[in-house]
Amino acid sequence: MPRLRDALVAELCGTFLLVLFGTGVVATAVLTGAQVGLWQVAVVWGFGVTIAIAATAGVSGAHLNPAVTLAMATFRGGMFPRSRALPYAGAQLLGAVLAGCVVFAVFSPFLDRFEREHQIVRGETGSEASAMVFGEYFPNPAVFPDVVDADLVSPLRAAGVEAFGTAVLVFVIFALTDGRRLPVAGSMTPLLIGFTVAVLISLFAPVTQAGWNPARDFGPRLVAFAAGWGEVAIPGPHNGFWVYILGPLVGGLAGGAAYEATLARAGSNAAG
Repeated sequence: MPRLRDALVAELCGTFLLVLFGTGVVATAVLTGAQVGLWQVAVVWGFGVTIAIAATAGVSGAHLNPAVTLAMATFRGGMFPRSRALPYAGAQLLGAVLAGCVVFAVFSPFLDRFEREHQIVRGETGSEASAMVFGEYFPNPAVFPDVVDADLVSPLRAAGVEAFGTAVLVFVIFALTDGRRLPVAGSMTPLLIGFTVAVLISLFAPVTQAGWNPARDFGPRLVAFAAGWGEVAIPGPHNGFWVYILGPLVGGLAGGAAYEATLARAGSNAAG
């Protein structure tokens, strides 16, 4: 097992890469129109996740997500010491904040231009349309720009979607990384995890922007808060920022539990 310091550096770097590619492609899609359609954004997200995992898995296991870390600490304590859970989450959050800072520094002129063209006043109602580059909102402001209330997607529904999507993701991660099962994916594991994220984004991004990762949302959201979006960033419309923290954490536990109750048993039997 690597030293904790080395593992934390890997988690920071991996989460930085993941959030840089992910929020970066959202920025180019929203602010420049460089991507055409949701699937193009989702594919870049998928490759970003793949690259981040491949670069860091050999050092830290490439959790890159507090929901994954919580599930690993809960269900795979023999492989991942629970004492590392909070330091991992801290490193992930720091990596996400740094990535958010880079995206803001690079795209700041484009954000200003976008807000002028759409008569958006940063920090006021409606500025979710530009803040969505960093944190996430329900329903997706790019898909439903005129929806200003929670009638279409309530906070509870949004939290449920975030929990469900994260549960599916963690279920797949557990399946692909379970040493008790017959080896199947091998070196394809990072790509398969990345494209699980891409498929989930393509399905659920219109509803919640498809976060699945508390660090991915909260880190850049802190940057948006400091950059002038204020209460639109935190606590967000309908005080909804908690959706992207609690939903994935609960979903990660649910996905891990579902795997342990189903395929883990079948995999153990097959390996035996």
